[in-house]
Amino acid sequence: MKKADLTLRGCGTALVTPFNENGTDYTAYAELVKRQVKAGVDFLVPLGTTAETPCLDNDEKAAILELTKELCGNLPVVAGAGTNSTSATAKNVEFLEKHGADAFLIVTPYYNKPTQEGLYLHFRQIAESTDKPVILYNVPGRTGVNLSAETTLRLAEIPNILAIKEASGNYAQISSIIRNAPEGFSVLSGNDDEVLSLMSTGASGVISVASNIAPEMMADMTHLLLEGRIEEARKIHFALMPLFKNCFIESNPIPVKAGLAAMGLIENRLRLPLTPATEKTFSIMTDTVKNLGLL
Repeated sequence: MKKADLTLRGCGTALVTPFNENGTDYTAYAELVKRQVKAGVDFLVPLGTTAETPCLDNDEKAAILELTKELCGNLPVVAGAGTNSTSATAKNVEFLEKHGADAFLIVTPYYNKPTQEGLYLHFRQIAESTDKPVILYNVPGRTGVNLSAETTLRLAEIPNILAIKEASGNYAQISSIIRNAPEGFSVLSGNDDEVLSLMSTGASGVISVASNIAPEMMADMTHLLLEGRIEEARKIHFALMPLFKNCFIESNPIPVKAGLAAMGLIENRLRLPLTPATEKTFSIMTDTVKNLGLL
Protein backbone atom coordinates (compact mmCIF):
# COMPACT_ATOMS: atom_id res chain seq x y z
CA MET A 1 0.00 0.00 0.00
CA LYS A 2 1.37 3.40 -0.95
CA LYS A 3 0.71 6.16 1.55
CA ALA A 4 0.35 9.85 0.78
CA ASP A 5 3.64 11.64 0.19
CA LEU A 6 3.92 13.26 3.61
CA THR A 7 5.56 12.04 6.79
CA LEU A 8 4.63 13.50 10.18
CA ARG A 9 7.29 12.85 12.80
CA GLY A 10 8.57 14.72 15.82
CA CYS A 11 6.78 17.72 17.28
CA GLY A 12 3.75 19.41 15.77
CA THR A 13 2.24 22.36 17.62
CA ALA A 14 -1.52 22.78 18.02
CA LEU A 15 -1.40 26.55 17.69
CA VAL A 16 -3.49 28.93 19.77
CA THR A 17 -5.38 31.80 18.14
CA PRO A 18 -4.52 35.13 19.80
CA PHE A 19 -7.25 37.72 20.16
CA ASN A 20 -7.29 41.43 20.90
CA GLU A 21 -10.09 43.96 21.36
CA ASN A 22 -10.61 44.09 17.59
CA GLY A 23 -10.80 40.33 16.96
CA THR A 24 -8.07 37.93 15.86
CA ASP A 25 -4.60 39.33 16.53
CA TYR A 26 -2.82 38.41 13.32
CA THR A 27 0.35 40.28 14.29
CA ALA A 28 0.73 38.24 17.47
CA TYR A 29 -0.15 35.06 15.59
CA ALA A 30 2.57 35.70 13.01
CA GLU A 31 5.14 36.07 15.78
CA LEU A 32 3.97 32.81 17.36
CA VAL A 33 4.40 30.96 14.07
CA LYS A 34 7.87 32.42 13.51
CA ARG A 35 8.84 31.43 17.04
CA GLN A 36 7.73 27.86 16.38
CA VAL A 37 9.69 27.61 13.15
CA LYS A 38 12.82 29.05 14.76
CA ALA A 39 12.53 26.57 17.65
CA GLY A 40 12.75 23.62 15.29
CA VAL A 41 9.28 22.07 15.44
CA ASP A 42 8.48 19.67 12.63
CA PHE A 43 4.96 20.68 11.57
CA LEU A 44 2.23 23.15 12.48
CA VAL A 45 -1.41 22.50 13.35
CA PRO A 46 -3.64 25.59 13.14
CA LEU A 47 -7.42 25.52 13.57
CA GLY A 48 -7.55 22.65 16.05
CA THR A 49 -9.25 22.53 19.44
CA THR A 50 -6.47 24.62 20.99
CA ALA A 51 -7.19 27.32 18.38
CA GLU A 52 -10.81 27.80 19.59
CA THR A 53 -11.82 27.02 16.02
CA PRO A 54 -15.57 26.62 16.71
CA CYS A 55 -15.55 30.33 17.60
CA LEU A 56 -13.79 31.46 14.39
CA ASP A 57 -15.62 32.50 11.25
CA ASN A 58 -14.55 31.37 7.78
CA ASP A 59 -12.73 34.61 7.00
CA GLU A 60 -10.63 34.20 10.13
CA LYS A 61 -9.92 30.55 9.35
CA ALA A 62 -8.78 31.41 5.84
CA ALA A 63 -6.56 34.26 7.03
CA ILE A 64 -4.99 32.16 9.78
CA LEU A 65 -4.27 29.30 7.42
CA GLU A 66 -2.82 31.54 4.73
CA LEU A 67 -0.60 33.32 7.27
CA THR A 68 0.60 30.00 8.67
CA LYS A 69 1.45 28.77 5.19
CA GLU A 70 3.25 32.02 4.36
CA LEU A 71 5.47 31.84 7.45
CA CYS A 72 5.99 28.11 7.91
CA GLY A 73 9.05 27.78 5.69
CA ASN A 74 8.88 24.24 4.38
CA LEU A 75 7.07 22.77 7.38
CA PRO A 76 3.83 20.85 6.73
CA VAL A 77 0.65 22.67 7.77
CA VAL A 78 -2.08 20.38 9.11
CA ALA A 79 -5.41 22.19 9.37
CA GLY A 80 -8.13 21.15 11.80
CA ALA A 81 -11.31 20.57 9.82
CA GLY A 82 -13.47 18.15 11.80
CA THR A 83 -17.10 18.58 12.83
CA ASN A 84 -19.84 16.16 13.91
CA SER A 85 -21.40 16.24 10.44
CA THR A 86 -19.82 14.30 7.61
CA SER A 87 -21.09 16.65 4.92
CA ALA A 88 -20.05 19.76 6.88
CA THR A 89 -16.58 18.29 7.43
CA ALA A 90 -16.20 17.58 3.73
CA LYS A 91 -17.17 21.20 2.99
CA ASN A 92 -14.61 22.40 5.57
CA VAL A 93 -11.94 20.33 3.87
CA GLU A 94 -12.88 21.75 0.46
CA PHE A 95 -12.81 25.30 1.83
CA LEU A 96 -9.50 24.99 3.70
CA GLU A 97 -7.81 23.17 0.83
CA LYS A 98 -8.07 26.41 -1.16
CA HIS A 99 -6.15 28.31 1.53
CA GLY A 100 -3.01 26.21 1.74
CA ALA A 101 -3.60 23.19 3.98
CA ASP A 102 -1.14 20.37 3.33
CA ALA A 103 -3.20 17.87 5.34
CA PHE A 104 -6.30 17.74 7.53
CA LEU A 105 -6.78 16.79 11.16
CA ILE A 106 -10.27 15.29 11.52
CA VAL A 107 -11.67 14.72 14.98
CA THR A 108 -14.18 11.97 15.71
CA PRO A 109 -17.74 13.35 15.51
CA TYR A 110 -18.71 14.69 18.92
CA TYR A 111 -22.02 14.70 20.78
CA ASN A 112 -23.96 12.43 18.39
CA LYS A 113 -21.92 9.32 19.34
CA PRO A 114 -21.71 7.31 16.11
CA THR A 115 -21.07 3.57 16.14
CA GLN A 116 -17.71 2.17 15.03
CA GLU A 117 -19.18 1.52 11.58
CA GLY A 118 -20.45 5.08 11.47
CA LEU A 119 -16.98 6.33 12.40
CA TYR A 120 -15.40 4.20 9.71
CA LEU A 121 -17.80 5.47 7.04
CA HIS A 122 -17.40 9.07 8.22
CA PHE A 123 -13.62 9.05 7.91
CA ARG A 124 -13.66 7.07 4.68
CA GLN A 125 -15.98 9.59 3.06
CA ILE A 126 -13.81 12.49 4.21
CA ALA A 127 -10.68 10.79 2.86
CA GLU A 128 -12.43 10.19 -0.45
CA SER A 129 -13.38 13.86 -0.67
CA THR A 130 -9.76 15.05 -0.94
CA ASP A 131 -6.43 14.08 -2.43
CA LYS A 132 -4.65 15.56 0.62
CA PRO A 133 -3.57 13.43 3.60
CA VAL A 134 -6.00 12.94 6.49
CA ILE A 135 -5.01 12.52 10.14
CA LEU A 136 -7.54 10.88 12.43
CA TYR A 137 -8.03 12.46 15.86
CA ASN A 138 -9.30 10.37 18.77
CA VAL A 139 -10.05 12.33 21.94
CA PRO A 140 -12.96 10.61 23.72
CA GLY A 141 -12.68 12.86 26.77
CA ARG A 142 -13.94 15.73 24.64
CA THR A 143 -16.08 13.97 22.04
CA GLY A 144 -17.81 11.24 24.04
CA VAL A 145 -16.84 8.52 21.55
CA ASN A 146 -13.74 6.34 21.24
CA LEU A 147 -12.24 5.29 17.90
CA SER A 148 -11.26 1.68 18.61
CA ALA A 149 -7.96 0.13 17.55
CA GLU A 150 -9.83 -2.16 15.17
CA THR A 151 -11.57 0.75 13.41
CA THR A 152 -8.35 2.77 13.30
CA LEU A 153 -6.54 -0.13 11.64
CA ARG A 154 -9.35 -0.51 9.07
CA LEU A 155 -9.03 3.17 8.26
CA ALA A 156 -5.24 2.92 8.10
CA GLU A 157 -5.65 0.83 4.95
CA ILE A 158 -7.06 3.84 3.09
CA PRO A 159 -4.12 5.34 1.16
CA ASN A 160 -4.48 8.99 2.15
CA ILE A 161 -5.27 8.34 5.82
CA LEU A 162 -1.77 9.02 7.01
CA ALA A 163 -1.80 9.00 10.81
CA ILE A 164 -3.78 9.22 14.03
CA LYS A 165 -3.52 11.73 16.84
CA GLU A 166 -4.33 9.48 19.79
CA ALA A 167 -5.49 11.21 22.97
CA SER A 168 -7.57 8.41 24.48
CA GLY A 169 -5.03 7.79 27.25
CA ASN A 170 -5.59 4.06 26.65
CA TYR A 171 -2.05 2.69 26.44
CA ALA A 172 -3.11 -0.81 25.48
CA GLN A 173 -5.27 0.51 22.64
CA ILE A 174 -2.56 2.83 21.34
CA SER A 175 0.10 0.10 21.59
CA SER A 176 -2.12 -2.19 19.54
CA ILE A 177 -2.38 0.44 16.82
CA ILE A 178 1.39 1.01 16.81
CA ARG A 179 2.08 -2.72 16.66
CA ASN A 180 -0.38 -3.54 13.89
CA ALA A 181 -0.40 -0.42 11.72
CA PRO A 182 0.56 -0.79 8.07
CA GLU A 183 3.79 0.67 6.77
CA GLY A 184 3.55 4.43 6.35
CA PHE A 185 0.87 4.97 9.01
CA SER A 186 2.01 7.09 11.96
CA VAL A 187 0.76 7.27 15.53
CA LEU A 188 1.07 10.71 17.16
CA SER A 189 0.50 11.30 20.84
CA GLY A 190 -2.32 13.70 21.60
CA ASN A 191 -1.26 14.07 25.24
CA ASP A 192 2.01 15.78 26.10
CA ASP A 193 2.57 13.74 29.24
CA GLU A 194 2.41 10.49 27.24
CA VAL A 195 5.00 11.39 24.60
CA LEU A 196 7.89 9.66 26.35
CA SER A 197 6.04 6.40 26.90
CA LEU A 198 4.33 6.29 23.50
CA MET A 199 7.39 7.22 21.45
CA SER A 200 9.42 4.68 23.42
CA THR A 201 6.79 2.17 22.28
CA GLY A 202 7.05 3.22 18.64
CA ALA A 203 4.87 6.31 18.16
CA SER A 204 6.26 8.85 15.69
CA GLY A 205 5.70 12.09 17.56
CA VAL A 206 3.16 14.42 19.13
CA ILE A 207 0.64 17.11 18.32
CA SER A 208 1.39 19.26 21.34
CA VAL A 209 -0.27 21.96 23.41
CA ALA A 210 2.77 22.53 25.63
CA SER A 211 4.95 23.36 22.63
CA ASN A 212 3.07 26.64 22.28
CA ILE A 213 5.03 27.66 25.37
CA ALA A 214 8.18 25.51 25.14
CA PRO A 215 8.63 24.61 21.47
CA GLU A 216 12.38 24.08 21.56
CA MET A 217 12.24 21.71 24.52
CA MET A 218 9.37 19.71 23.02
CA ALA A 219 11.10 19.48 19.65
CA ASP A 220 14.36 18.42 21.30
CA MET A 221 12.62 15.73 23.33
CA THR A 222 10.86 14.20 20.33
CA HIS A 223 14.02 14.28 18.24
CA LEU A 224 15.98 12.52 20.98
CA LEU A 225 13.28 9.86 21.18
CA LEU A 226 13.34 9.35 17.42
CA GLU A 227 17.08 8.76 17.75
CA GLY A 228 16.57 6.29 20.61
CA ARG A 229 18.28 8.57 23.15
CA ILE A 230 15.75 7.84 25.86
CA GLU A 231 17.83 8.84 28.89
CA GLU A 232 18.38 12.34 27.51
CA ALA A 233 14.73 12.64 26.50
CA ARG A 234 13.63 11.54 29.96
CA LYS A 235 15.41 14.53 31.52
CA ILE A 236 13.46 16.93 29.33
CA HIS A 237 10.24 15.02 30.04
CA PHE A 238 10.63 15.44 33.79
CA ALA A 239 11.56 19.12 33.42
CA LEU A 240 8.39 19.67 31.39
CA MET A 241 6.02 17.62 33.56
CA PRO A 242 4.77 20.66 35.56
CA LEU A 243 3.95 22.39 32.26
CA PHE A 244 2.16 19.28 30.96
CA LYS A 245 0.06 19.13 34.11
CA ASN A 246 -0.66 22.82 34.46
CA CYS A 247 -1.74 23.30 30.84
CA PHE A 248 -4.88 21.36 31.80
CA ILE A 249 -5.79 22.72 35.25
CA GLU A 250 -8.58 24.53 33.39
CA SER A 251 -10.03 23.66 29.99
CA ASN A 252 -7.52 23.88 27.16
CA PRO A 253 -6.52 26.45 25.89
CA ILE A 254 -7.24 28.62 28.94
CA PRO A 255 -4.00 27.82 30.83
CA VAL A 256 -1.69 27.83 27.78
CA LYS A 257 -3.02 31.24 26.78
CA ALA A 258 -2.37 32.45 30.32
CA GLY A 259 1.21 31.21 30.06
CA LEU A 260 1.76 32.91 26.70
CA ALA A 261 0.23 36.11 28.09
CA ALA A 262 2.58 35.95 31.08
CA MET A 263 5.44 35.74 28.56
CA GLY A 264 4.14 38.86 26.81
CA LEU A 265 3.44 37.02 23.55
CA ILE A 266 -0.36 37.41 23.41
CA GLU A 267 -3.21 39.03 25.30
CA ASN A 268 -5.03 36.88 27.83
CA ARG A 269 -8.25 36.80 25.80
CA LEU A 270 -10.55 33.94 24.82
CA ARG A 271 -13.94 33.79 23.13
CA LEU A 272 -17.07 32.71 24.91
CA PRO A 273 -17.99 30.16 26.04
CA LEU A 274 -14.33 30.02 27.18
CA THR A 275 -13.19 32.64 29.67
CA PRO A 276 -9.72 33.88 30.66
CA ALA A 277 -7.78 32.02 33.33
CA THR A 278 -8.63 32.62 36.95
CA GLU A 279 -6.13 34.62 38.98
CA LYS A 280 -4.92 31.36 40.57
CA THR A 281 -4.37 29.68 37.21
CA PHE A 282 -2.58 32.74 35.81
CA SER A 283 -0.26 32.72 38.82
CA ILE A 284 0.44 29.01 38.42
CA MET A 285 1.22 29.39 34.71
CA THR A 286 3.43 32.40 35.37
CA ASP A 287 5.45 30.38 37.90
CA THR A 288 5.57 27.44 35.48
CA VAL A 289 7.07 29.38 32.59
CA LYS A 290 9.41 31.19 34.99
CA ASN A 291 10.71 27.87 36.32
CA LEU A 292 11.44 26.79 32.75
CA GLY A 293 13.56 29.90 32.23
CA LEU A 294 11.08 31.38 29.74
CA LEU A 295 10.48 34.59 31.70
